[in-house]
Amino acid sequence: MDAAGDIAFRIDPGGRILASSRRTAALLGAAAAQGALLVNLVADTEQAALREAIAGAGGPDAALVQARLKTPDQDSWFELRIARLGDGLLAVGRDMSAQRATEERLRHMATHDALTELPNRLLLSDRIRMVIAHARRSGQAFSVATVGLDGFKKVNDGLGHPIGDAVLRMAAARLRKTLRDSDTLARVGGDEFVAVLPGTFTEAQIKLVTGRLLATLQSPFEVEGHTIYIGASVGVSVYPQHAEDEVRLVALADAAMSRAKETGKARCVVWSAGQAGPPQHDISLEAAMFQAVREGEFQLYYQPIVDTRTRQIQGFETLMRWKHPALGMVPPARFIPIAETNGLINLLGAWALKAACVQLKNFEKAAKRDLYISVNISPRQFRSDKFLEVLDDALAFSGLRGEQLVLEITEGTLMIDPAHAETILTRMAERRARIAIDDFGTGYSSLAYLKRFPISVLKIDRAFVKDLPASEKDGAICNAVLDLARHLQLSVVAEGVETEQQLDFLEHGGCQYIQGYLTGKPMTAHVAAAALKEDLYAAFLPTDKRAEAT
Repeated sequence: MDAAGDIAFRIDPGGRILASSRRTAALLGAAAAQGALLVNLVADTEQAALREAIAGAGGPDAALVQARLKTPDQDSWFELRIARLGDGLLAVGRDMSAQRATEERLRHMATHDALTELPNRLLLSDRIRMVIAHARRSGQAFSVATVGLDGFKKVNDGLGHPIGDAVLRMAAARLRKTLRDSDTLARVGGDEFVAVLPGTFTEAQIKLVTGRLLATLQSPFEVEGHTIYIGASVGVSVYPQHAEDEVRLVALADAAMSRAKETGKARCVVWSAGQAGPPQHDISLEAAMFQAVREGEFQLYYQPIVDTRTRQIQGFETLMRWKHPALGMVPPARFIPIAETNGLINLLGAWALKAACVQLKNFEKAAKRDLYISVNISPRQFRSDKFLEVLDDALAFSGLRGEQLVLEITEGTLMIDPAHAETILTRMAERRARIAIDDFGTGYSSLAYLKRFPISVLKIDRAFVKDLPASEKDGAICNAVLDLARHLQLSVVAEGVETEQQLDFLEHGGCQYIQGYLTGKPMTAHVAAAALKEDLYAAFLPTDKRAEAT
């Protein structure tokens, strides 16, 4: 019996102990004495299962049951194999304590954050679903709060990740201590925590709880001789006012937290419908974009850039459009930021640049004169190591002269890395391509780059044009830009011109070129070619200027 297993009993069909091994006696003591009932040695919750196993062990097959045996020190898990032996039964047990502990540890690891021991996103979702179920039964609302540490990156970058980990553990402990036992606190990201707050839903309740959360993180963290100040921003969503499922509640709280960071940090923002919530269709739209590339759904439109005096088309700005088979025309404001984020803009931008250069050759055949083409360059394209190769390929493939190509770049793109920008712009200028500052006056508006960079064209943003000539301030800004450009020998294109009055004001101010609905909306290539052939825009000329142009 000692060799049979960790414990071993001979019992009668009724479960009464007839004999036990020496190892069993050493482990259980007098409790395993002859005549005692085996079921009395196990925990109450497993006694019924053990009785059933004993009753079923009289047949040809052994019965297996797991149960906790009550030892003097602690309850220990054993797997008991009960089989028929002569007129009685033999119960042999294997110690399962280590295996059970390992399983429990793995379960804990699957549902808890390794660093802080807080619930992770998996367990958080389960907890929120439970709170939602309770809220539906009771009719009581609750809130979800996302807490993001402010400036935590500086800790990792400046002091190292071990110090950062220590700060996270201390922050988790502080937050947990601030909340009630009925609340759930989870760590869902590098420096983000989510709190589920049952029964907290009024403005006063939210203000009280989030105020405590912010306060507990404002105190300095003392780690290995370093005094660290970080603080936090909090975003809150409320069930069922804002959302009724766990995914949306967390997403809205996260969006509100981002809003808190954008508007000053160290504050709490409760999500509202007026805020821009997290995008609901970006993932599906992103997938559709890759499909659109394969199916050729992206198109190029061309908006005329017209000589202010003669109204003759001098060139076109290239504009990308996406015609989705189900959504129709998708606004660039929706798909361009996604393409910029996932890198697809490099592919689309390279295609647009080459296609526009080739199309200009066709436009020149229709017009029977020289024209130029203007192409927008995104920040990610401009920073790409292969951008100059793409530019060279487009010029070589189309046979276009460099001076016929205008590359439009925003002020913000240039100021991300001025040293890199200066290098790339200089090499672009060496290819004789002209550089235009798009939306001039709406970005950094640093006059220093007009001196530093090889700029050829300024584009006055439509924001300064739309209220002309009535707005004195807009008029003053436009005149100042035109005067500045004249002294720096730069060309100027005014965008968004829609009325004759706007055109007259700009013409008298010395603006050479205009672009807008007055002289042409964005159009497909064949419509643009037809306009060039038929000289449609001559009709816009006043009679005296028409004769002068002739």
